[in-house]
Amino acid sequence: MNVPDTIDSDPRPQPPEAPGPNECCGSGCPLCVLDLYADELALYRQRLADWKARHPDETDAAV
Repeated sequence: MNVPDTIDSDPRPQPPEAPGPNECCGSGCPLCVLDLYADELALYRQRLADWKARHPDETDAAV
């Protein structure tokens, strides 16, 4: 039985792509791309913290 490597089966989360400098129109949209990005970034940070807890030997230098 071939057991996959833990890191390969649990990859490090990747950060969300930041919106471009001209993606926000500045008109106060209810779903502004900057708000959506902030939500995605918060989720990424939580997932990264959880991943780091599962992989304490991994360093940030590996990114």
